[in-house]
Amino acid sequence: MARRRYVARGAPGGYRIWDNRGQRWWGDLYELCPDDLVRELNRGADPTKLTALLKRYRALKR
Repeated sequence: MARRRYVARGAPGGYRIWDNRGQRWWGDLYELCPDDLVRELNRGADPTKLTALLKRYRALKR
């Protein structure tokens, strides 16, 4: 199994997405674990699906 580029990690107040290749955080702090978002980022990052997932997780944050 190949090493995944993006991984959800626990952070104070929720979860953040860690970029293994860039060695930095990607995106916002999420209260719920963004499993669907991480899965899509590791697959191929279709822009329309990413936009929909980002909107969904931002709405859950409010």
